[in-house]
Amino acid sequence: MVSRELRLRSEFEVRQVRSRGKAHAEGPIVIRVLPNDRQPPQNRYAFVAGKRVGKSVERNRAKRLCREAIRHYHPRLKPGHDLVLIVRGEAAELPTHEVARAIIERLLIRARLLPPGEPPAPERSPDA
Repeated sequence: MVSRELRLRSEFEVRQVRSRGKAHAEGPIVIRVLPNDRQPPQNRYAFVAGKRVGKSVERNRAKRLCREAIRHYHPRLKPGHDLVLIVRGEAAELPTHEVARAIIERLLIRARLLPPGEPPAPERSPDA
């Protein structure tokens, strides 16, 4: 889960990133990136899933998958940006955590927030 300090919480901030941020899309996920001027530099995130994704259970699941994927990449991302991850399409297009993680990794590389040559973040075992 992304900690509360790293979330875009006001509707104004989310709207600003959605309208002025640079968009990168692949499959069912769109990522909008806007530089921020926070001191010290840090990234903040928001997750949006519209009603076209499905009922509330599917929308919440899609956002949860995206949050978990971002949580793994957060320490390696270039700081100083606001990111809004928008899930579109249907819930079936985002079936597993691995699919969400792969799509988000490619989008972060395309947005130049994640260096392309780095190995993937190690997966933690549930009993660790």
